[in-house]
Amino acid sequence: MGKNRTCEDGLTRVHVFVSGKVQGVFFRSSTKDMAEELGVSGWVRNLADGRVEALFEGKKEIVEKMIEWCKFGPEMAKVTGVKVISEDYRGEFSGFLLQR
Repeated sequence: MGKNRTCEDGLTRVHVFVSGKVQGVFFRSSTKDMAEELGVSGWVRNLADGRVEALFEGKKEIVEKMIEWCKFGPEMAKVTGVKVISEDYRGEFSGFLLQR
């Protein structure tokens, strides 16, 4: 899990679970804005247990910036944990989606 599965052209994919006060604080919409600003594709959604789940695909260094951003989130968020699971890059997204 600690090893980042990056394909030869420097593209990577990670599945992220963010814990803390991350719902009702514009975490999803802020994640979408940041991902679009950085050029990361994937999606973000709220989970029933209060966490936010996201999937990021893109250049390794840019995806790492998204992970770092998730450790703090928007101003009203209080992040207590970020779990990152590296996956094989698939390139299946053309943009970033906000899911319900």
